[in-house]
This record gives sequence, C-alpha cells and structure tokens, in this order.
Amino acid sequence: MTKKKILVTGAAGYVSGRMLPELRERYDLVLLDASATWSPDRPHAVGTRVEDVQVADLLDPDRSKYQHFFEGVDAVVHLAYIRQREETAIDRYTSQRENVDMAYNVLRAAYDAGVRRVVSASSNHAADWYEREMLHDRKMEVLDPYDLALSDNYYGWSKATYEHLGFLFACGSFGRKMDVVMVRIGSPGEVKPNEDPRAFKRTLGSYLSQRDQTQLFVKSIEAPNIENEHGIPWLVVYGISNNTRGFWSLVNARKIIGYEPEDDSEVRFAGDIQGFLAGDGAKAGPGRLGR
Repeated sequence: MTKKKILVTGAAGYVSGRMLPELRERYDLVLLDASATWSPDRPHAVGTRVEDVQVADLLDPDRSKYQHFFEGVDAVVHLAYIRQREETAIDRYTSQRENVDMAYNVLRAAYDAGVRRVVSASSNHAADWYEREMLHDRKMEVLDPYDLALSDNYYGWSKATYEHLGFLFACGSFGRKMDVVMVRIGSPGEVKPNEDPRAFKRTLGSYLSQRDQTQLFVKSIEAPNIENEHGIPWLVVYGISNNTRGFWSLVNARKIIGYEPEDDSEVRFAGDIQGFLAGDGAKAGPGRLGR
C-alpha cells in the first residue's frame, strides 16, 4: 500500500519532535523548517541536526521559492511559528501578524498545489479570555471549540485568525473546498507542581500526552470526512488528553475524527496531586479547576 505524502512545517520544533518517529513510520514525509537543527524548544537537543529537514522561509511572500515542496502532497501539517519577541504586550502585534502571514502562505501554497487537507497547530490561547474571566471563577464549566474565539492578547488573536483563515479556504469561496483542521493544542509535556494550586489545576486540565498528541494529529490527517452540518470541511478541536480536570470539550474530536485519548493527567500525575492538591498540608481549594 502506498504511503500518504505528508508535508510538515516546523519539523525541528518541539511539537513536531514528539510525534515525528510515528509520522516517519506511517507516511512519506516532506520536512520543512527555517533551520535543520532542533529548535530551543528542545533544549536537550539544541543544535542537533534533524534528519531529512529541508530549509525554507515560509514567511517569504515569494511562494515560488517553496511552492515545489507542496506539489504531490496529500496533507500538510503546519506547526511552524515565529517566536514572540521580548516586547510589551501592546507592542506584539507586528510579530504575531508575521505568524498570520506565514499561515496564509502555507494555506495558499497548499491550495495552489491541490492539497486536500491542512492540519494546523492552533492554540488553546485562541479563546483564553474565557479562562481568566469565566472558567476559573466557575462562571462557566466547559468551553466548546465553536464558542466565539476571544483572546485578550496578540498571541491568542493570531491563533484565532489562523482558524478564520482556514475557514476561508474550507468554505469554497476561492473555487474549491480544502479540508482544514485546526488543533488547539493544550499543555504538551510533563506537569509539575508549583506554588499556585490554580495554575497546577489548570495544567492538569490542559495536559496533552505524547501518544495522545500523535493519535490526534494522525486521525486529523486520516479522517475520511470532516464536513460540518453546512457541508464545510472545517474543524476546530482541542488538543488535550482524557483529563478528569479537563475544561475544554472533546465532543467534536471524538465524534468527527474518532479521537480516543488514552491518558488522564489525574492518573499520570497522581503522586504529585496527592502531595500538592490533596492530603495533609495541601492548600488547594475544592473543585477540579480554579477556586
């Protein structure tokens, strides 16, 4: 059986590195990044060359320089991003707009090459206003991915804009409908107790294990049909494990792409929870989240 050809951007980054071994086994990969060595997001391996990564500047508006990478590709997994500069919050618009420009270049190159599907790393921050204003104070219990995306920072704004850009390419207004899946990634990596029980609860709720992340992206690539009730192949899903303390809905991820997360931070980090949130001397208040 012929393997699908998958293009991965940001291939030398942390999110890619968590699932690259599995993707290499399943697919014929085209790996792109601005550098062929592991990024600072992978501090244990900084400077180590990533096998088969080809260098491309996807922010360059001259798409002819990298359009050829997209030809003959079945799906694109867009993970690349430009690191936020050290600026005050109100001055970060320009750097985050560059990430939007890059997302457009990737979507447009995929569209022009006839690629069927793009799976893009969005972020839980696309709707992080709800967390601070609603969820942690228990004014709201669970956030659905189709609640209006609202953020109070430019990073979250850029991710919400990715999602809307994806809708433009999915709805058919440019001539054909291209499948677009936007994955609002939660908290990949280990969960560590800290001095703020609210923050620890939050991370337990947003935890995304390595194998669940891999499954989620593979199923986002391979799901046969992601059309919504209006016939538009556009899907926004939260990227978290099956967490007891989860506060983002996985209903559509389960129903549409068949996501079946195997891990639960409540089990995975039970020892830390017992020592920090529960048991003698614990200072955390009741409830799975916030207060």
